[in-house]
This record gives sequence, structure tokens and C-alpha cells, in this order.
Amino acid sequence: MGERIAQIPLSLWSPLVLLWICLPHFCSPEIMFRRTPVPQQRILGTRVPRSDGKILHRQKRGWMWNQFFLLEEYTGSDYQYVGKLHSDQDKGDGSLKYILSGDGAGTLFIIDEKTGDIHATRRIDREEKAFYTLRAQAINRRTLRPVEPESEFVIKIHDINDNEPTFPEEIYTASVPEMSVVGTSVVQVTATDADDPSYGNSARVIYSILQGQPYFSVEPETGIIRTALPNMNRENREQYQVVIQAKDMGGQMGGLSGTTTVNITLTDVNDNPPRFPQNTIHLRVLESSPVGTAIGSVKATDADTGKNAEVEYRIIDGDGTDMFDIITEKDTQEGIITVKKPLDYESRRLYTLKVEAENTHVDPRFYYLGPFKDTTIVKISIEDVDEPPVFSRSSYLFEVHEDIEVGTIIGTVMARDPDSISSPIRFSLDRHTDLDRIFNIHSGNGSLYTSKPLDRELSQWHNLTVIAAEINNPKETTRVAVFVRILDVNDNAPQFAVFYDTFVCENARPGQLIQTISAIDKDDPLGGQKFFFSLAAVNPNFTVQDNEDNTARILTRKNGFNRHEISTYLLPVVISDNDYPIQSSTGTLTIRVCACDSQGNMQSCSAEALLLPAGLSTGALIAILLCIIILLVIVVLFAALKRQRKKEPLILSKEDIRDNIVSYNDEGGGEEDTQAFDIGTLRNPAAMEEKKLRRDIIPETLFIPRRTPPAPENTDVRDFINERLKEHDLDPTAPPYDSLATYAYEGNDSVAESLSSLESGTTEGDQNYDYLREWGPRFNKLAEMYGGGESDRDS
Repeated sequence: MGERIAQIPLSLWSPLVLLWICLPHFCSPEIMFRRTPVPQQRILGTRVPRSDGKILHRQKRGWMWNQFFLLEEYTGSDYQYVGKLHSDQDKGDGSLKYILSGDGAGTLFIIDEKTGDIHATRRIDREEKAFYTLRAQAINRRTLRPVEPESEFVIKIHDINDNEPTFPEEIYTASVPEMSVVGTSVVQVTATDADDPSYGNSARVIYSILQGQPYFSVEPETGIIRTALPNMNRENREQYQVVIQAKDMGGQMGGLSGTTTVNITLTDVNDNPPRFPQNTIHLRVLESSPVGTAIGSVKATDADTGKNAEVEYRIIDGDGTDMFDIITEKDTQEGIITVKKPLDYESRRLYTLKVEAENTHVDPRFYYLGPFKDTTIVKISIEDVDEPPVFSRSSYLFEVHEDIEVGTIIGTVMARDPDSISSPIRFSLDRHTDLDRIFNIHSGNGSLYTSKPLDRELSQWHNLTVIAAEINNPKETTRVAVFVRILDVNDNAPQFAVFYDTFVCENARPGQLIQTISAIDKDDPLGGQKFFFSLAAVNPNFTVQDNEDNTARILTRKNGFNRHEISTYLLPVVISDNDYPIQSSTGTLTIRVCACDSQGNMQSCSAEALLLPAGLSTGALIAILLCIIILLVIVVLFAALKRQRKKEPLILSKEDIRDNIVSYNDEGGGEEDTQAFDIGTLRNPAAMEEKKLRRDIIPETLFIPRRTPPAPENTDVRDFINERLKEHDLDPTAPPYDSLATYAYEGNDSVAESLSSLESGTTEGDQNYDYLREWGPRFNKLAEMYGGGESDRDS
């Protein structure tokens, strides 16, 4: 025919034809091929009549084949045959070579380069890749030149049902309100199938319920789970587990399936009213409980949860509605009953309340299950306690004049015992409120009286606290505030308001104003202050003119003053008030005579100004004089301290014997002090020089050193030290200086042990110090100090 076509083996035609017959055809098959221009292309034209009158021509193609089809999941042992490529240039002599390229060429798909047969080397999964696009070409084996242009073709993978439906979640969680109507949607579950949905029923999924009936159902096509029973009650059962199956092949036998679990919870609705567990509740409370005290609680139970179980409590009836109140505790859903007003056992001992509990969130759909409230009776018994005394008033105010006599009663406080068995009351004052003890109170009748004189000018108000206590039970006390107001009495004379520094000019004329004065009075009369000013006696130099506004003017009466004759005038002024009894006082004005300029401005006063140097005031001179005196005192003290620096006596006098360590005011120089002794003497006793004076201290008196015989050549150091110790012990001229001479040798323990008084407190009993007299003259002082103590103690 001159055409090159792809050959499909005959063994594959029968299953392909069978599948093509069984499957529904939604569209006409489409031949996929790629046209490539061929040199010296031959075209065969054939007239074909058509309704539109046009003539169709058929063109000859170098390559032409249908798309290849390959079933997935091939399980054979040999390579799976796909198809055959053939060119009309192939003479069968092996001169042509077929080459394959594209998706999977050489690995997944291989071609026989001589025959053009295509095989699949392994099993193919359509869900991984649905089709493969490859390119084929025929070349001359000898020249390697293409004899046909490269053409493209497709290998399409046919699907088989090899994947079961799967759910994205293994376990679903859903909820639906209780008491829901049948058919209420709960949740939708969806399964996916990896098979080809466009090829057969492999991906068509149908849902069914395996567990959860008869409470729930599922729609086969959509997977929506719905309620199947009416009035499911959460209080009876809250949790349900539903198992849903998804099956492909439209749910037919042989289809693959997958399952999932749906945990469904019934959520609460307010379908239960609150209920009190008891019809009557008894409570007790002490009559002394303050307002606001919680005396007990009531609680109504509700089978619902959350806000559907919230309850509001209220008192709706009873004889104690004005004495008690109820508060709803949101956290515990309890009604807390509290005291609203003070209680009194003697007035009433039992109260009855009717308490109601009602849901705050009621669902209108369930009104028919109501009413959503309940009531109970609460009986409250009042218990008697020993109450403290009660004053007749919450506070007292007494007013008294400041001139009353000591011991005058200023008022009386009253208190009683409110208990049924009345107890006598004792009154007292809280002294923290009356530190000066100005007032006192009669303990029996509560009369308050003065114990000291009153003075309104010192304190106008006194705030006292009176304590009332039962005699039979003093712990029961009550306090009350008593305010005492001191009323004013005109007992203070007026006086000058300030200190006046008054001067008069030497050139003053008669009637000239030199000072305006005013007065003050500690008293506070009801009509206000009114003062009168006058002179105690007629004065030829000055006069007082009352301004009748509590001020007065001081005027001159003569012409000219001389400060060298009289430098200062004293002017007594009488000031009196107008209250009863009238009080008056005399204040003296000191008037200095000063030199003034023509304008009346003061320049200098009295003769003192003539003697003082210019620019230096009296205050400055006084300050300079004080500084000089202080310097002299410092110098004298410093000289006296230097004189008192004397050397203390070496040994205390016999009359000043004390039980302490005698200080000799000297301390040795330590290991590096080589002036206290000659260390070479110990190293070489034969090289001992004449006895030197001690260089570590300065003795009071100098004595002639006594020569000691030299030691032999073979004298041991120990013997040498013992001889020197014996020599010094028998030397009465050697004073016991407080210096330690180290001889680099430690002997045996001393039989005298420690003589320190620091350890004397730890010894038991008195010690005998008579052995000190046996140690030689150097210990006579210690023997007298300690040996004489015994006689002192005996005396």
C-alpha cells in the first residue's frame, strides 16, 4: 500500500475489543498522531461526494498509527508488549534502525531497533502517571541519517480497580444538639478513590453505616450523617461511635472498601429545670453576726451543663425578707444567704424564707417541659450571745465654759446590757484619748467631770472615748466617742500685735505721726474683737489717738528732740477690750530719737552711732569678739592637754590594787627585735660580754650592772640558761618589766601553772596562794595581792 503503520500484536486485540464493548462510550474515539512532511510525498486523491458539494482528498502520510493502550498492574513474567513501529522504507534487510525517545524511553519502554517492537519493562501504575508521550525515528544504520522525520505518539494507561476508597481522617469528631429532630445533619464524611473516575465504576463510591444504628444514618451518595431517632437525651447517653464504610464499583459486589470512625457527642440544651433536693432547709446564725455575714447556702441541682445549668436565686416570700438577702455564686451555682440587718435574739428568734431558683437561659423550644424553676423553704434560727453594752447614742457632744471649777460634771453617758439577763455596766475613759488626764468619769453612772482646769486658748476641742464594759463579763466592751467643746470666757487681756521698733526724728513737729499700733486678743467673743487705746499717764512728749478700728496712732506733742540729751523714750500704752469682764494690759513702746533727713528718713539713732566706725555695725563687732574668744579657748585647752601627758607609774600604788592585769606600758619587739638581748650569748656562752643595760625599755633609776663570772668552755646551753635564771631570780634590783626574753628553749611545765585572773572564774572554790611567798622577793607583791584576799573575804 505504500503506507507505514504501527502494528499491534494479535494477542492483544481480543481483550481490547472485549473492554471496548463492555465500557460505555461517552465520546467518539480520537486518533492521536502527528503529521510530518515527507520529501516526495505521494498524495492519492479520491472524489467523495458530500452534501455540501466539495470534493475531499486523501493525503498519504509517512507515519500513521493509533495511540497505544496499555493495561496497568501487569503481572506477567515477560515484558509487556505495547506495539510495533514500522516504516515502508524498511526492506527487511536490517538497514534501518528504530530509535525511541521521550517519557521512560530506554528504562520503562524499550524498542527493538531492528523490528520496531515496543515493550514495557515493569508493571505500570496509572495512579502514578496516566499516559506517556514518546518520539520515534527510523535512521539508516550505515549512514546514521534519518529516513523518516521524528514523530510523536502517546501510550495511554488503561485503569483497573486496584485502589480502595480512603478517608482523609481515621477518626472524625462531631456533635449534634440533644433532642434534635430526625434527619438533623451531623457531619459529612468524604472518601477519595485514586482510580480513574472517567473509566468505569472503579472510582464511584457509595457510603453505608456499619455501626451506629438505629441512632444515625448516612446518605449513600453524599456521606452526610443524620440523626435517625427522635428526642435523643444527653442525660441518658452522651457519646456515640459510628462506623462508616465507603465502597467503590458503585457498591457492587467485588468492589473495594474503606472505613472510618465518627465519634458523635450530644451537646446539651436546656431541657431540665432546676430542682432543690430538700423541701425545707434549716440554718442557724448568732445574733452578733454583723451585716453582710454569710450564714449558709442553698443549691438547686440541674441535669444540664454550662450556661443551661445556670441558676438565679431570689427570696420571694417570708417574714425575713427585710432581715436577710441572698446572693448567687456564679462559680458554684449556690445561693448564699447573708445578714441584711442587725439581728436581735431578744426581739425575734426564728425567721422563715421562701427561696426560688430559676434558670437564666431558657430555650423557647422546650417551654412545654417547664416551668424551669423550683422553690424551697429556709428556716433561720437566731442564737443568743452575750452582747456588749449598748450606748444610748452613737456619739455625745458636751459644751462647757473654760472657767468652770475642777470636778464639775460636764455630761453623762448612758449604756445598757441588751441581753435578757441584764448585767451592771462599768464606765471608763480611754486614756489614749486623754493623755493630759484633764477629764475623768464615774465608773458607776457614767458622769464625766473635769480633773484639771480648762483653757480654750490651749485646746478648744477634746475628743474622748468612753468604754462601757459588763461587770460580769469585762471582755464585752463597747466604745463611744465623746466630743467636748470648750466655750470661751474673756480671761485674756489684749496686747500688741507685733513688736514695734519706733523712732522719732530730732526735727519732728507737734502732731506728727510716728507709729500706728494694733492689738490682738486670744479670746474670741461672739460680737467680735473691740479694743481701746489710751496712755497710762499724761505724757508731755507723745500722745495716743484711738482710730476706733482696733488701731491707734502715736503722735508727737512737742517741737524737736535731742538724742544727745535723751536717746530713748518709754511710752506706756493701755489696751482694753469691751467684753465682760473687761480685760486690759499695758504695753510699753520704746521710742528712739534719730537723726533724719529733710524727707523724714532715718539716718542714725542715739549717740552710739558717733562712736562706731563707718560701715561696721554692733552685730559685726560682737561676732568678731566671739571668734577671738573661741580661738583663745582652743589654745588654752591644747596647752592643758599637752601638760597632762605624763608617764604613768610603772607599778600601781598599794592603795590602788585591782583585780586586773598590771600594765607596764611596754611591749617587746618580737622575733626581729635584737636589742632586747644578745642572741650570740646563747650560741657561744664563752663569748658573753659584760652585762649590758636593757635597750628595750628605759628604767626609772639606773643601777650599776653586776658582773657575772664567765662560763666554762664546755658549758651546755641548758645549764647556762638555768644558771642565769637562778641569778636573775635572786637579783632584787631587777624590776619585773613587761618584756619577754626568748632563750630558744622550752623547759618543763611550771608548778605554779597560770597566774592569770582571766581563768580564775572557771576554778571551783577559793585557791590558796601562800606558795607565792616561797618563790622569792619578786613574787612578794603577788603574794600580798592574792594572799590578803582571804582575810578580806572573811571580814
